[in-house]
Amino acid sequence: MLNSGDRARNPAGPVPVSGHIPASGAPVPRFRALPPLSLYVHIPWCVRKCPYCDFNSHEARGAVPEERYAAALVADLDQAVPQVWGRRVHSVFFGGGTPSLFSARSVDAILSAVRARLALGSDAEITLEANPGTAEAGKFRDFRAAGINRLSLGIQSFDPRHLKSLGRIHDGREARRAIEIAQRNFDNVNLDLMYALPGQAIEGALSDFDTAISLSPQHISAYHLTIEPNTYFGRYPPKVPGEDMAAAMQEAIEARLADAGYEHYETSAYAKRGQRTPITNHESRITDCACRHNLNYWTFGDYLGIGAGAHSKLSFPGRIVRQVRAKHPERYMESAEGGDLIHEHEVRPEEIPLEFMMNALRLNAGFAVALFEERAGLPLTAILRELEEAERRGLVERDHARIAPTPLGRRFLNDLLQVFLSPGEARSGPSRDRAII
Repeated sequence: MLNSGDRARNPAGPVPVSGHIPASGAPVPRFRALPPLSLYVHIPWCVRKCPYCDFNSHEARGAVPEERYAAALVADLDQAVPQVWGRRVHSVFFGGGTPSLFSARSVDAILSAVRARLALGSDAEITLEANPGTAEAGKFRDFRAAGINRLSLGIQSFDPRHLKSLGRIHDGREARRAIEIAQRNFDNVNLDLMYALPGQAIEGALSDFDTAISLSPQHISAYHLTIEPNTYFGRYPPKVPGEDMAAAMQEAIEARLADAGYEHYETSAYAKRGQRTPITNHESRITDCACRHNLNYWTFGDYLGIGAGAHSKLSFPGRIVRQVRAKHPERYMESAEGGDLIHEHEVRPEEIPLEFMMNALRLNAGFAVALFEERAGLPLTAILRELEEAERRGLVERDHARIAPTPLGRRFLNDLLQVFLSPGEARSGPSRDRAII
């Protein structure tokens, strides 16, 4: 599941790259080796639904059915195992909702079930999203003992006015306290922050990020507040900074984080500079503090998603499929218990280039040329015309080894992605919105 928070798979040996041409004229994807695999675990409950949130999250009204839901997750995993049998899992991400509402006992039980059924790497990154409320912070030591090794805290702001406008239930003091507790128990901590908030000025936005920098987390995620349909803000939009002001905030935040030693490696992600290791089998390298789970999404890896409304993307010889689980928690638990969990569809070959680009072009450094064939299962010639058009418009730069968005392409990512839409999907006229995909 592609999270906007730090916000989702059948082994095979080498297979031929060439294949038959379907009726659409697009070549069938062929993989020499299947992409890396991650696991996403969705916990759908939260204390209060935030007015900007369009994720599959539900206010906990009364006791959360924690044991029943954990059992449903294991039943879901049991049904999925044959599709990913023998494949190594490189990362696990507990997202929500607010996963820290669950006890460490349940998290430990879920991870034990994962280890019993899948080849979870001994060095796997295992992230849990948490709110900085006092109750959740008190569990951090137990989460670490259960196997969580990366904590992602939904801070959003340290300013009480903005926290109130965002419907957050913590204050700035609780946020700082939670970060201190997290850093005592975890060597890898992410802070989620937002900007372009109702009534916010550049100075206020920078103050939030200066506070975060002073606490020295390994990773900071910076999200532009967007007004989404089907949210409270969508029905009753607050007055937020205009596009030019939001752009100025983004540029100032990026500069401030760069000065503090954070690498802006993806649209909304900043990681402490440090030792650099390969992110693929190619020459691309990125700081060790980057989120490895999300990097797998952005480099078009595979992911198995379990939980209410969770999505999966799985590659098989000759095809890529996407899956989604039942969305409502009660319906999901009933489906898991009854063995009828998944809606699945095969990605049409002509859709694959856009799906790849929607992920890979989030990376500021772009991607190695060979990665397209490796992860999309198609020859680069399948997108050559589109690449030439994007280059002509100044949206990408490329050479024999690498393809990357230019600063203009990063700023207007939606325009860049439109270049890769198949003819039947193209929208009329370009969008000038700043892009957060």
